[in-house]
Amino acid sequence: MNSLNIPTDFGPDSGGRVKGLVIVKPIVYGNIARSFGKKNEDGHTHQWKVYVKPYHNEDMSVYVKKVHFKLHESYANPNRIVTKPPYEITETGWGEFEVVIKIYFHDPTERPVTCYHILKLFQSPVVDGELSSTNLDNTKRMGAANVHLVSESYEEIVFQEPTQLMQHFLMNVQPLTSGSYTHDTDFETKKEKTLENIIDVKGKVKSEINSLKDKLKLARETIAKFKAELAKVQKPPTS
Repeated sequence: MNSLNIPTDFGPDSGGRVKGLVIVKPIVYGNIARSFGKKNEDGHTHQWKVYVKPYHNEDMSVYVKKVHFKLHESYANPNRIVTKPPYEITETGWGEFEVVIKIYFHDPTERPVTCYHILKLFQSPVVDGELSSTNLDNTKRMGAANVHLVSESYEEIVFQEPTQLMQHFLMNVQPLTSGSYTHDTDFETKKEKTLENIIDVKGKVKSEINSLKDKLKLARETIAKFKAELAKVQKPPTS
């Protein structure tokens, strides 16, 4: 049975590339961590889950074949393969390290996409240049052992001129859940704040450039004045 509903008229060459077509699939990847409050018998202090999921409510398995999570070498079998949603790995540990997430597609002509995520276990008061007051308040009110730390990122997978087969996969996704679909991070608010910060920084840079231009103009005028005065002093006397 063809579980992916692959059209039979594409053939083994995937039907050729669709010229000029660009399809973007936004994703979210990262980790959630929960502190035990103390070390367990293995010396581990946290339980964590690292994952990759769609930004929109859609089933990625229609076009994703598998997701490869590369953990730290200290873990037994650090190479973990997940072939169906949810694309996630749950483990325990005590330290932070880089997780390599590699996404493979059903169409073998599409190259895998690799994401790099630093597994985060410990809350920092400053996140992305802003005070993380929500997590700090939760820590004080609930106690560290009951606080979930979330560290996730937004990314876009861009398919440039995909094959007809891949186009079929990408355009025929179904909802992942029948109910509401949300993320722990409010990416829309984060996007607005990022744009505001960019505009603010641009304004400061422009102001600094104008200030430096004024100083440069003043310096050039001063140099020209000194040169004129020096020329008068060095001018030979007339007979």
